[in-house]
Amino acid sequence: MFSKNRSLIDISLCLVTVAAVVGLDRLTKGFFSSLLKVGESLPIIRKVFHFTLVHNTGIAFGLFKDNGFVFFIIPVIAVILLVYNIYYYHKAGELDRWYILGFSLILGGAIGNLIDRMMVGYVIDFIDLRVWPVFNIADSAITIGAMFILWKCFPWSLPQAADR
Repeated sequence: MFSKNRSLIDISLCLVTVAAVVGLDRLTKGFFSSLLKVGESLPIIRKVFHFTLVHNTGIAFGLFKDNGFVFFIIPVIAVILLVYNIYYYHKAGELDRWYILGFSLILGGAIGNLIDRMMVGYVIDFIDLRVWPVFNIADSAITIGAMFILWKCFPWSLPQAADR
């Protein structure tokens, strides 16, 4: 079991990470929604990196568009499971900070995209690399969080940093 001080630091890390992801996600989605019209693109590096406003009614990469309520329920369940996992495994003393950071990034991203679905019925995407479907800050946080968790699950693949 971790000390009370360690637990407070871990809880703070989780809350700050989730709040930062949700805040940055909301800020950037609002900015690009006011700057661009749907389908409009702003080239930063032509044919490589653009900002393109897309309204995604599907799941990842725009798959299964217009399935409505199903894609509201799935993120709600994901958020509940993530909160439970962070709480349960941290309480049991089985999560180090890399796991907490990874789960917190995923949770923040899931909340950011869930807010879109609740408020407007679709997810606002705007980062366009031209070789990949358009995505947003929440999607990036989910991907980075998953990479942290994979990194910890497969310690033989990459050198491990000191956890504490």
